[in-house]
Amino acid sequence: MSRHPSFGKSGKTAAKRNVLKRFERIDVLKKLGKWKEGDKKVTALPKTPSN
Repeated sequence: MSRHPSFGKSGKTAAKRNVLKRFERIDVLKKLGKWKEGDKKVTALPKTPSN
């Protein structure tokens, strides 16, 4: 069975996102040294670069 062309290419989802999820932001903060292991902040995470 073939897919309808309106569904687009399957590789389209691999595009770079410009918004990070919370766990991705925490990973970036750890790399930058701005996150301690004991921190349990739920809100107000600082902004991070999305590259």
